[in-house]
Amino acid sequence: MNRIKEKRLALNITQEELAEKLCIKQSAVAKWENGEAMPRADKLLKLARILGCTVDELLK
Repeated sequence: MNRIKEKRLALNITQEELAEKLCIKQSAVAKWENGEAMPRADKLLKLARILGCTVDELLK
């Protein structure tokens, strides 16, 4: 399973909720989780903070 999805589900938040926290569209989160795209560099640190992990953990 994709690490972003794994972390998000562990926190019991929806794609929409995560997208709102990052000021992006839900479809971007879906693409990250499906492996169709990667988060932009400017979103990685905030994403890691929200998910309670490091950027390294997200990228492994």
